[in-house]
Parts: sequence; C-alpha cells; structure tokens
Amino acid sequence: MNILLLVSGGRGPKTIDLSEKKNQFFTFLFLFLLVLLLLSVGFLTGKYLSTDKDSTNEGKWYSSLMNERQNIQQISQQTTNDLNALALSLGKMEARSIRLDALGSRLAELAGLGEDEFDFTDTPAVGGPENDISAVSSHLPELLDRFTELQRQIDDRRHKFLLLESIMMDQELSKQVLPTGKPVTSGWLSSHYGKRIDPFSGKSTWHAGVDFAGKLGSDVVSVASGIVTLAKDKYGFGKLVEISHGNGYLTRYAHNSKLLVEVGDKVEKGEVIAKMGSTGRSTGPHVHFEVVKHGKVVNPRKYILGAKIK
Repeated sequence: MNILLLVSGGRGPKTIDLSEKKNQFFTFLFLFLLVLLLLSVGFLTGKYLSTDKDSTNEGKWYSSLMNERQNIQQISQQTTNDLNALALSLGKMEARSIRLDALGSRLAELAGLGEDEFDFTDTPAVGGPENDISAVSSHLPELLDRFTELQRQIDDRRHKFLLLESIMMDQELSKQVLPTGKPVTSGWLSSHYGKRIDPFSGKSTWHAGVDFAGKLGSDVVSVASGIVTLAKDKYGFGKLVEISHGNGYLTRYAHNSKLLVEVGDKVEKGEVIAKMGSTGRSTGPHVHFEVVKHGKVVNPRKYILGAKIK
C-alpha cells in the first residue's frame, strides 16, 4: 500500500510505501495521534457541555436559596413585630391590672370586706381535673387576639368599677355628712325639742333644739363631717360652733366653755370641737344642739337616733 504526498516547493508528489516497516511505524503513529486528537476534542466538548449544564443548575439552586433566605428574613421580621406587639400588650395589661387591683382594694375597703375575705393582691384560686385530650397549643396570632380581648374586658371592668366606686363613695359621703348620733361622748338628754317652760321666765316657749347635760369640760363632738362656718360668742348661745355639712345641712353646738376649732377648719364625724360649759343663757353645764336643713331648724331626734330619713 502506497500513500501519495504532495510536497510544496515545486517538487513533484512523493510516494510512501506502507509496506516498509519504517513507514508502517509512522503510519501507526499518525493514526494513534489522530484518534487521540479526536478523543480529546470529544472530551473537551463533553466537558464544556457538562460545565454549561452545571452552571445552569447552580444558578437555579442559587436563585432558590436566595428566595428561601428572603422568606426566612420576612418570617423573622414578622415574628419580631409580633413579639414587640405582644410585649407592648403585656405592658399595657400590667399597668391596667395594677390600677384595677388598687381600685378593687378601694372598693373592698368601702364595702367593709377584710383582707382575709377578699384580697386583690392574691392570685384567684382556680383548679380542675387535667384534660390532655382537649388541650391544644396556642399560636402567636391567637394569643395576640386573646390579649386584645382581655384588654377590652379589663377596660370595661375598670369603667364599671369606677362607677361602682363613685356610687359607694357617694353613699359613704352621705353617711359621713348626714348628722347622726349624739353631740357628746357622755351625758344625758335634759331637754327635748319643741314647746317647753322657759327656765328663766316660766313661760311656754319654743325650744329649737335639744339639750345634753353633763360634766363641765366634757367633750362636745361633731355629729358629721363638715366645715366650721362659725366659732365665737353669740348672744343667748354663749360660745357657739356652727358646722356646714353640705346638702343643705348645718349643725349648732352652744353654751360651750371652750372652743377647739376655728372658722374654715375641716372636721370629721366624731371629732372633738369644744368643751361643755354654761356660757350664754344657761342654768348649768350642757350643750344646746340644733340641726338645720335647708335653712330651717328641724327636730334633731331622728338624727340623734340615726333614724332613716325619708
């Protein structure tokens, strides 16, 4: 077998005889290199195609990873916002709870309930059998809804408590400012309200109050809370104290030996305001007591006895 080679340079064609051993070797080497070249080209082509495919897959994975990362960030931010809202709700509820406890304690005090009966500072006693079947875990949005509803209930209870406190305080104030009881801590009733024989003239006269006789210098007390509107000597009454209690009520305490209050002083029910004496038009140590309602002197008997006023 011969191979014809064309040689440049103007020379004629050259023939190679493949039958010779030397030429056979070169032929084999040529074919081997050719095959090797073809294999290399195929390998590189496959490598290129494979790399391009891997790059495409890598791009998809990277895009997916970025999306997941963004989702996680959004969930994290939403969770942070929910937790902040929850913390804010807890703070508001704590403040409302403190005010509600204080208001409840005040109402319990006004109602006369002892701490052993109703203590707002203690957690309410609760209980019941365990029931795992119906128990379910709460989710954050559900908890936030429950907090909102609980806040609404607390505000509603607080409003009602304030109304109840106002009513009870009005009732308590009425008790304090309504004249009740005797104007002395010791002594006895020596003269009634109404017509009587005047001890000085012997004539029938009108007695506008009641008299309580007792020991000289004994305590004279206010029958209700109020403001002192008069504290001085007055003709016929001697050393006189007048106290305004509001709601149209005024009380008078006359014939005292010593006054312990001044005009403008605030006095409480049962507070000592003077010492019993016999000043003014008097036959001995006693206190002349009057109750004035809306400018008119009334019978003090029902106030002294604590009778219900109609």
